[in-house]
Amino acid sequence: MTADNGGGGRNGGTNGEPGLSDSLKTFGAVLKVLREEARLTQEEFAPRVQYSTHYVAKIEQGKRFPPRDLVERSEEVLGPTAGRVLAAAARSLTRRAGLASWFRQWAGIEEEALSLYTYECRVVPGLLQPESYIRAIFERRLPPVTEEQLEREVAARLDRQQVITRRPNTAFSFVIEQAVLERNLGGDQVTRAVIDHLLDVSTRLNVEIQVMPLRQEDHCGVDGPLYLAETSEHRWVGYTEGQRSSNLITTPKDVSALLQRYGRLRSQAHDCRATVSLLTEMRGTL
Repeated sequence: MTADNGGGGRNGGTNGEPGLSDSLKTFGAVLKVLREEARLTQEEFAPRVQYSTHYVAKIEQGKRFPPRDLVERSEEVLGPTAGRVLAAAARSLTRRAGLASWFRQWAGIEEEALSLYTYECRVVPGLLQPESYIRAIFERRLPPVTEEQLEREVAARLDRQQVITRRPNTAFSFVIEQAVLERNLGGDQVTRAVIDHLLDVSTRLNVEIQVMPLRQEDHCGVDGPLYLAETSEHRWVGYTEGQRSSNLITTPKDVSALLQRYGRLRSQAHDCRATVSLLTEMRGTL
């Protein structure tokens, strides 16, 4: 799985797919045992923790990352002892299960970055994709994936997105081609969800979202998408992707070139206020 578009990678295992996380399976099994000891069915337990029965079932099967508030809500239902057991199981979760091994290095950089810059011309950036859009991407991937693979990778991407809320002091900047939104991937309902999500995330103090207009004579992003991160040591690293390939860029000269290009892209895109106006206008046409 790549950072954003669900393609394969040159350094992964079979078809670039990692194995199912044992820690997710363990957490799910622990939750199931605790629920059954409390003599609650999934149908009884789910509304008490404010999630759907289907969602709880997926967690117990090890196919979804548990939401961060699930442990606290479960403790209120199952009791303090069960809460401590579940919290211990949660601490053992592998946060990057579902990410291809060759992508995990960049995912780790994302988690610790002081600044993250993203330019995308293919899809909405992975950190900004609502679940319906993620599913639309993976359901259209070739060769097709199994339901288990799809659920694992959707869960991994949703978990990866928590970096935005988990790191309020990290500066996030996104430049997205308007054409990506005009494509209407997944249909009107999915596109509405995307635009609503972008408008919601754009209200965060640490996030800037800019849309590149369809017509831009001076566009300097013709070499494709790029990602940049400032590390805790104030060093910059870059990351790029292609068809079934990826590249981590650390050479100062090459990183400097990417920073120059990103700076120009920001100046060529709509500013944040104009972007909100454009997104709101687009939302009204769906």
